[in-house]
Amino acid sequence: MDNWVENHRETQYQHLDRLVRASLAGLTLGISPTSAMLTYLDWLSSLQTSPGTQAHLVQKAMKKQLRLLSWASHSAFDPNATACIDPLPQDRRFRDPAWRYFPYNLLYQGFLLQQQWWHNATTGLRGLSLHHEQAVEFGARQWLDVFSPSNFLLTNPAVLQKTVESAGANLIQGLQHYCEDIQNHYLGKRSAGSEMYVVGENVAITPGKVIFRNHLIELIQYTPTTEEVHVMPILIVPAWIMKYYILDLSPHNSLVKYLVDHGHTVFIISWRNPTAEDRDIGMDDYRQQGILASLDVIENLFPSQKIHAVGYCLGGTLLAITASAMARNGANRLASMTLFAAQTDFREAGELMLFIDEKQLAFLEDLMWAQGILDTKQMSGVFQILRSNDLIWSRAVNEYLLGTRQPINDLLAWNTDATRMPYRMHSEYLRTLFLNNDLAEGRLRVEGRPVALSDIQIPIFCVGTEWDHVAPWRSTYRLHLLADAPEITFLLTSGGHNAGIISPPEQSHRHYRIATAFEGDSYIDPDTWLERTAIKPGSWWGAWQSWLAARSGPLVEAPHVGSQNYPPLENAPGSYVRKA
Repeated sequence: MDNWVENHRETQYQHLDRLVRASLAGLTLGISPTSAMLTYLDWLSSLQTSPGTQAHLVQKAMKKQLRLLSWASHSAFDPNATACIDPLPQDRRFRDPAWRYFPYNLLYQGFLLQQQWWHNATTGLRGLSLHHEQAVEFGARQWLDVFSPSNFLLTNPAVLQKTVESAGANLIQGLQHYCEDIQNHYLGKRSAGSEMYVVGENVAITPGKVIFRNHLIELIQYTPTTEEVHVMPILIVPAWIMKYYILDLSPHNSLVKYLVDHGHTVFIISWRNPTAEDRDIGMDDYRQQGILASLDVIENLFPSQKIHAVGYCLGGTLLAITASAMARNGANRLASMTLFAAQTDFREAGELMLFIDEKQLAFLEDLMWAQGILDTKQMSGVFQILRSNDLIWSRAVNEYLLGTRQPINDLLAWNTDATRMPYRMHSEYLRTLFLNNDLAEGRLRVEGRPVALSDIQIPIFCVGTEWDHVAPWRSTYRLHLLADAPEITFLLTSGGHNAGIISPPEQSHRHYRIATAFEGDSYIDPDTWLERTAIKPGSWWGAWQSWLAARSGPLVEAPHVGSQNYPPLENAPGSYVRKA
């Protein structure tokens, strides 16, 4: 982070280069064509110089064709014949019973076999770099998803059946949905239905006050709902890539309310949504004006108490960096650290890494340099591509072909309330953490000196989610190899990056695993951990709250909100969260 300014000084010729690349990036959605072409050429050249692999792929193609023909002859006489290939567990495109009948059964079985063949063709090539292999496999999967038989009227039996039954009304309704979405997109409006959830009216309504404000944050202290509270307060650090109220949705879905109702004094950071004028704000500004400034305020209110710090996603990564720097400096301010779906080692950072290499990052930096920020549409587009089946194609089929809109809930509405990223901060984050993995490898510098997670000597609670496409749980589990804390409790919950964290007790269909590793215990790899750790039904919130309560000291009289030094400025949720 300290070398960012020096590394970004440039000549007028380089300035012209960046202008050209930034203009091109606007046409390619920020994807570097050079990076994509080099990836494709690496795969193609590896395949061309592998005649044995080519022959094996031809053989596989013939076997799959014969397998499909054999299955077709059996299924013609027995509609209940076992399919020759099953979709992946997360693939819900062909679950409708109508896909089991001719000719649609042949269409979807042939598509799945083709998908399997392309997976074989793009993986396992000797000499192909792992990054390029994963990128090519991902790209092939994206192109195949475009041409899935489920995406088209004439090849989707469920859509055809609905069209016949409604005399085409579903297509008319779908066209209306499409026009409405296009209008909202170009007018910069949120998705249809999200207007039902208004910040401060039916989401983010846990009572509290903004007691501190600077250029980057508003600090909210929540009003106690119990006569007595645990003596140690909690500071929650959300990611600045999201509005904080994902942790304070509707009252039945609010983790903040759950903690307050269980006798905890809760503070949360509400990040300001940056504009192009904030282009030069860096990660260290977020550390100092965000976490450290908040700790200073809380320590003024609770001068003799340590603080439980909680970080979510990028907020958790920044919290780990901050905790490491404080431990290095001998600042004993925290009672514990909890990380929600937060990575500290980016070696296995999931499919987001497909968009991170030197050429791609330079291309994206030029786009942000021209704009001053990474825009919400550009950022959300990447996340949609990562889950194109669910977020693009399945949604298109349901809303535009079937003519139905899924009722939007508070979490989906929150997901449309996007934020922007300052140029410098996002460049530093992507380079130092994603590209170079500087934090895990001891190169990340704070205040001119390197930080190490092994310096943290407080209990750590780490939460991973089973289907996380942003911070895969095996990546978050790598904290066991980096930290030297007296105890690390790792909890794996059902769900994904967001829905797995928002897991109130009422959701009985949830489950989780939990185990604690103490100082001196032998390392257990994630797959062995998964096999050995029993599944527990229900929400994980209760297990974490009990863990916190056991480390939060005795119960005392509930405090007032704010103080003479930090009088309430306005009611929660404050003003920063309302800014588009």
